[in-house]
Amino acid sequence: MELTLLGTGAPDGLPRPDCPCAACATARGARARAATALLVDDALLLDLTPGAALAAARAGHSLTGVRQVLLTHPHDGPAVEVPAGLPTAGRVPDGRELTLISGHRVRAVPMDSPGTGYEVTSPEGARLLYLPPGGAPAGVADTRHPYDMVLADVTGRPDALARLRAAGGVGPTTDVVAVHLDHGVPPGPELDRRLAAAGARAVPDGTTLIVGEYHEVPDVPRRTLVTGGARSGKSLEAERRLETFPEVVYVATGGTRAGDAEWAARVSLHRERRPGSWRTEETCDLVPLLGRAGPPLLIDCLSLWLTDAMDRVGAWDDDTWARRGERELRERVAELIAAVRATRRTVVAVTNEVGAGIVPADAGSRRFRDELGRLNAAFADECEHVLYVVAGQPLVLRG
Repeated sequence: MELTLLGTGAPDGLPRPDCPCAACATARGARARAATALLVDDALLLDLTPGAALAAARAGHSLTGVRQVLLTHPHDGPAVEVPAGLPTAGRVPDGRELTLISGHRVRAVPMDSPGTGYEVTSPEGARLLYLPPGGAPAGVADTRHPYDMVLADVTGRPDALARLRAAGGVGPTTDVVAVHLDHGVPPGPELDRRLAAAGARAVPDGTTLIVGEYHEVPDVPRRTLVTGGARSGKSLEAERRLETFPEVVYVATGGTRAGDAEWAARVSLHRERRPGSWRTEETCDLVPLLGRAGPPLLIDCLSLWLTDAMDRVGAWDDDTWARRGERELRERVAELIAAVRATRRTVVAVTNEVGAGIVPADAGSRRFRDELGRLNAAFADECEHVLYVVAGQPLVLRG
């Protein structure tokens, strides 16, 4: 089954008309995207957009052989002019299946928002799933086997991919292509990086793909360290890296602090933005978690883990530190690093960068600064991917 993407952008396209944002300002040339529309085997057109005939011609195709035009989402504004010779655009009722003269079978998949998704099966049995902008399948049932290709609003509805993974619709070999791309994510390397973290990719307008043909699926890094300063956006960046997974264990090393309203507000904010399917464990006992099989771990954060570890060994007292504290802390850190090296789980860990400013006035604070630097370096050595977040902008240090 041959699929040509006549457009890959949001309904308003990218850049949006008259939008002054930075993402739109840089979405020029090859990074510009027309509204998403798909041409399947020159016989089926999914979504009718302005300039579809010209877009097809630029990609080396014609719409003259199209036998069915289907819409996935409500079209606002004036009606789109239908090119001469095309059948009237329609929509298949949810759950119903349509068989085309060409032999393709199209099943309408109910969405959790206005719109319709379409599962298309070729005469040879290749299967693709196309979801509308801002849409995710409603009540996904377990599928018999993964789709060969999924085209979805990965950046706008990452939970749709999580649902499909949980139901078996997206597997290790599924080619996940991001469409309906909008200005919420800067184009170029930043877009590619975020999609790769979800096991997805983007392609330029006019690209022709073969559904079911082998394509190297982006590797999702198994161990990632996200570091940065206070309020740099590092925790949000870490959460983004796992938002397409159906289940995640959020390991909060800070715990709760009785009587501290400001800390409680911070914890509440973190919980509210996490997907409902994520489970939270408040613990600093990381080694057993890393040693067990299970869903991905998001550890937030290593600096609080180190604070707890230094509390336990009496590291704040100079005499205790000299007698046994330093040795015991080294043992705890070595045990943690060994567990990270051996773990089979996907892990994203958050830490803080300290020590770039004024040298602390007391020995305990200087000790913490030094030990956190050592811990960060050792942990990063065991990670395939390391990010440094500055002013909300992630910089790739490794991977």
